[in-house]
Amino acid sequence: MVKLRFAPSPTGNLHVGNFRTALINFLFTQKYNGHFLLRIDDTDIERSRVEFEKSIKEDLSWAGLNWDSLVKQSDRLSRYKQVLESLIEKELVYPCFETPEELSLKRKSQLSSGKPPVYDRSSLKLSLKDIEGFKSEGKKPHYRFLLKHETVFWNDMVRGDSKYNMGNISDPIIVREDGRFIYTLASVIDDIDLKISHIIRGEDHVTNSAAQIQIFNSMGANVPIMGHLSLMTDIKGEGLSKRTGGLSIKDLRNEEIESLSLNSYLSLAGTSENIILKENLKEIISDFDITNFNRAPTKFNYNDLKNLNSKYIQKLDYEELKLRFANHEFKLEKNVWDLIRANVSSLNEIQEWENIIYGKLKETKVDKSLKKEFSKYLPNGEFDDETWRNWINNLKENYDMNKGEIFKLLREALTGYKAGPEMSSLIIILGKEKVLERLNN
Repeated sequence: MVKLRFAPSPTGNLHVGNFRTALINFLFTQKYNGHFLLRIDDTDIERSRVEFEKSIKEDLSWAGLNWDSLVKQSDRLSRYKQVLESLIEKELVYPCFETPEELSLKRKSQLSSGKPPVYDRSSLKLSLKDIEGFKSEGKKPHYRFLLKHETVFWNDMVRGDSKYNMGNISDPIIVREDGRFIYTLASVIDDIDLKISHIIRGEDHVTNSAAQIQIFNSMGANVPIMGHLSLMTDIKGEGLSKRTGGLSIKDLRNEEIESLSLNSYLSLAGTSENIILKENLKEIISDFDITNFNRAPTKFNYNDLKNLNSKYIQKLDYEELKLRFANHEFKLEKNVWDLIRANVSSLNEIQEWENIIYGKLKETKVDKSLKKEFSKYLPNGEFDDETWRNWINNLKENYDMNKGEIFKLLREALTGYKAGPEMSSLIIILGKEKVLERLNN
């Protein structure tokens, strides 16, 4: 069965970069009637937070990325220890006692000598007596996986035929001195036990994947099919991070970005396809193709997302719009929605226009005496389709201003905005009494 996992660490809020990874894993499973697993990588006890785990789940649910099952790594520690002991017995894992400071000095020495900063495997020379001696001194080991210095090959769903020379990297640390299991080993154990068929993640994991392929092989397990997506950057080309906060899903939600807008955008960003607003999540799933993603860095353009979001809001059916304001005394009538829809980009802006039309207008920057002068030239009789045009013409004949200037000042006096819906229709909806009130009060 097709089974993929999204494995966030609950050490911060989701940002658009790792949310994109979640979305693509979800779309892949839905495309092939598979299973979407949410795995919470919470082995880092010091930095993992319950509130971040809750936030991650809320963001995924908001976007419609419903997981089929959930696993927490903190519940599987005994299983990791069992596998670790097995690998130690097979001499595929070895203990090391260098401190972080000693390792740092080694790296600096290698770099100053023009050598690559690859771990020298000096700990492999330790005898049992040496190891017992370190332990008797109170030193606790960290453990490394013994890599084979060979070239690892795999066919990547995004990058195509891929390879990595394992002699270029250090034997990865898989357990720290404090007993904390690192992603490198724990993830492989999970993927085997939970029967993960495909792994889709960022290209920053390519080196890690090469090492993990050897770990899969050492455990006699099939290696999942892998795909490495280009990393997402901001518009300046700088990396996104959940620690910088500015592009978190939580922030986007607070800015009233709709989930369909975000899903549409991220499902197409990084492909050669035009970024368009999809009708629904079902259409996004139907159109999804992992082979459409290319290797070029993917830039996240917030303005493009906002434009897409505006299209979503403007396409809302009136009945659907009323449902979105079910907890609010919604006053907009259908003809009013049809008038203002091209000028709004969020639900908040719709509510602002509702207040402008049905509520009291806040003080505007237009001079009070000028507003009163404007009211004097308002055409007589009830408002109709010609009232606005005749009013502008009346004012032009009596003031040394062009039509554009008069138009902008009058719009701002009546709405508080310098841009907005068609005024000839809007003043009919406002009504003569309210128009005069806003000009004279």
